[in-house]
Amino acid sequence: MSFKKDEEAGGMSFYHDKSTILQEARVFNESPISPRKCRALLTRIVYLLYVGETFSTQEATTLFFGVTKLFQHKDAALRQMVYLVIKELSTIAEDVIMVTSSIMKDMQPNLEVVYRPNAIRALARIIDAQSVQSVERFFKSALVDRSSSISSASLVSSYHLFPLSPSIIKRWSNEAQEAVNAKSVSSFSASSYVSGGGSGGYQAVASSSYIMQYHALGLLYLIREKDRMAITKMVQQLGSNGKSNNIIKNPMAMCMLIRFARKVMDEDPNVRKQMHEYLESLLRHKSEMVNIEAARVICEMRDVQPGDLYRTVAVLQLFMNSPKPVIKFAAVKTLNKLAQILPQSVATVNVELENLITDSNRSIATYAITTLLKTGNEASVDRLMKQISSFMADITDEFKIIVVDAIRSLCLKFPGKQAIMLSFLSGVLRDEGGYDFKHAVVEAIFDMIKFIKDCRETALAHLCEFIEDCEFTKLSVRILHLLGIEGPKTRNPTKFIRYIYNRVVLENAVVRAAAVSSLAKFGVCIDDKAVMKSVNVLLRRCLDDVDDEVRDRAAMYIKVLEEKSLADVFVREEATFSLGQLEEQLVSYVKDETKHSSAFDVSSIPRVSKEAAAAEIAQNRSSALDIAGPSTPKPESSAQASTSAEAQSSSYAAQLAAVPELESYGPVLRSSSKPVELTESETEYVVSAVKHIFKEHVVFQFNVSNTIPDTVLEQVAVIMNPSPDSGLTEDFIVPIDSLSAASGNSVVYVSFTRDDPATYAAGTFGCTLKFVSKEIDPNSGEPEEEGYDDEYQVEELDLGAGDYITPTYVTFSSEWDKLAESASLTETFALSSSESLKDACKSLIEVLNMLPLGGTETPTSNSVHTLNLAGLVIPTNEHDKSTKVLARCRMTYSPGSGVTLELSVRAENEQGARLVMAAI
Repeated sequence: MSFKKDEEAGGMSFYHDKSTILQEARVFNESPISPRKCRALLTRIVYLLYVGETFSTQEATTLFFGVTKLFQHKDAALRQMVYLVIKELSTIAEDVIMVTSSIMKDMQPNLEVVYRPNAIRALARIIDAQSVQSVERFFKSALVDRSSSISSASLVSSYHLFPLSPSIIKRWSNEAQEAVNAKSVSSFSASSYVSGGGSGGYQAVASSSYIMQYHALGLLYLIREKDRMAITKMVQQLGSNGKSNNIIKNPMAMCMLIRFARKVMDEDPNVRKQMHEYLESLLRHKSEMVNIEAARVICEMRDVQPGDLYRTVAVLQLFMNSPKPVIKFAAVKTLNKLAQILPQSVATVNVELENLITDSNRSIATYAITTLLKTGNEASVDRLMKQISSFMADITDEFKIIVVDAIRSLCLKFPGKQAIMLSFLSGVLRDEGGYDFKHAVVEAIFDMIKFIKDCRETALAHLCEFIEDCEFTKLSVRILHLLGIEGPKTRNPTKFIRYIYNRVVLENAVVRAAAVSSLAKFGVCIDDKAVMKSVNVLLRRCLDDVDDEVRDRAAMYIKVLEEKSLADVFVREEATFSLGQLEEQLVSYVKDETKHSSAFDVSSIPRVSKEAAAAEIAQNRSSALDIAGPSTPKPESSAQASTSAEAQSSSYAAQLAAVPELESYGPVLRSSSKPVELTESETEYVVSAVKHIFKEHVVFQFNVSNTIPDTVLEQVAVIMNPSPDSGLTEDFIVPIDSLSAASGNSVVYVSFTRDDPATYAAGTFGCTLKFVSKEIDPNSGEPEEEGYDDEYQVEELDLGAGDYITPTYVTFSSEWDKLAESASLTETFALSSSESLKDACKSLIEVLNMLPLGGTETPTSNSVHTLNLAGLVIPTNEHDKSTKVLARCRMTYSPGSGVTLELSVRAENEQGARLVMAAI
């Protein structure tokens, strides 16, 4: 009857506010306890917590201890609700550990009650790191319990306890392994709950889910995560040795094992073939979930070849004819991702993909058609575009973005079809849609303008029409900025000025300011005095604007139009600051009070081209095609490398500041952009080096790792033997006290003083790793007391010109002319070791560590080439600022004599010019 009343109330009984529930909590103190009333109130508390209601610490504590009084009653359903509320309130209330003893009574191994799993989960939320050891016995027995619900509860709780006390949880690996290997398990019947509770309401039935295998695998991986060999061994034992069908029976556990196999393949190429064969065997597994996961991992393998994919594509081809929409969706999505890297392998299933275009599930149809766009030929583009247009109105913005991304890729693949694609994009731009969708369309048109010059004017015209009625300020600003850059380059640039000035008249302040900047670029970049005069008139009208930003921009650009030198700096300048370096230097300046007596020196900040900065932003922009799931790793671009180098440099500065011995050295002037590998990655000891240049010192940082699990290295140091003319004197070594396989990378610092800080020290260093080697006692896990001295020879390390130079971007021709009166050197060299101009360019860039400009790093001729380079040389004692250095490398190549180089160097001081010249 009570259930009937609740149904008639339409669920409104839950919609009570917090104060009402806190008042009604008196029901917990009644005697005798009413299980039905208490269950209803507990349900309302949980409901409030789940909808986001917040309880203060005092309110939560009062409720928490009121709820604990319900432990007096034996009703099973009530006890389950009690544990649910305790678990939720435990993160807010105080002194929750006091309820541990009550929970422990329900965790006894011989107690067969339906709420024992709930007790285990609640206890894991209650206890702290110090209490984990006291409950270890209970958890270890529950891990291997014959009931799958108890075993799973204990496994999941152990997973959550791992961050609190990893050393104790690691001791439970044998029990977790036993849970993976479990053969006969049981679970609780739902009838025990419905029957009204009591300890006698327990029934056990056989379970066919084996869900505890999934949870046990997760815990085992967490325990062994840092041990690559242990993970590899686990995957081989459970999977690739052919016994997996007898051990792992849960499909989700199989999927987890597949992901472990992928990780092992990525980290150890030696087992790739074995793992690939294992994954292919799983394509015939009885579970479709396992088939899909195995196929996905094979398709996303690193450097996957078409020959590896025949069986996988055949299985996915069968799944595309499945009556289950979810299977079809998974198959076509996997093929969609594969088509990005190997379209020829997916082209074999184009017939099935064509059939899915008309599928009633629009998500499947979207993926099918975007896959066909990647695999089809130029002749099929028109037909596919018509089919896309027919259902664009029926799909959500998320899938519209995927379609637009696919079309953007197709534009670059088939430039000849740009007209039809541009027409389609301009059409969907006028349709209804959110910001993300419109942003994706605008970015696609931007890419077409950048890479397909034939469509520039048409595309700009479509964008001008769009901003006439654009509701998104950000997009209007982006389009106006692009118009300012690309508009002056068109055949009839003046037609765009009207659209831009309309924004000054009709839009909000942010868009008006962007329009002013765009107008000014037309005045500066178009070599026509009539246009400049017209733009000047329009800008003067903006001086009366109500917004100060618009007025200030207008005033500044009027001045820029009148003075050509200002135009070169503010409009035509092709370089911008490297933002990562700028941020790092500013933070350093603000924190160091000794620098505040002088102004911040912006000349020492490296510059990058605006194209490189834009490429960096584009690289960080996620593609809609990568939604919901990991994609194949992409090669690192130069923009990404630049960003990671900046982040690494900032990280090094923080590490060096934490070393007491280096405190007196002052700020680090330059650190290596990437570590120099001194050993192979597969050797027993892996060593890499980073060079840090200070005002009067050079510090070498050696990153050392020990890959031998049963050995500990102590007093680890690197002995460096510099060449006689290096100009450096060793100060001290900061060794590593102890280094084990589990500790990962540790650092040795070796410090040298520059004999003459006014010159740039250079030389070659012999390096030897010295340490005391101790075996680990297998019983205690501790290193033995006695060890032996040992040493390990690593590669030599060079210190050269590139370690004192930071790459920077400049406009080469103008800067080269500006330095005509400065220090200048020219010499001729024979680069007999270089077999081509391309090799010579690569070697010069690597040795000098300077930035190649204007695409000159790629020779366009096999016989003659000029490479232009720019960099900033760090200061010596005589110069407080970094100085600019440019190099012009004129090269000729003949098969008989190799590469002949004429190197001309111009620098702001002679030291910098000599540094570059001496490096060759």
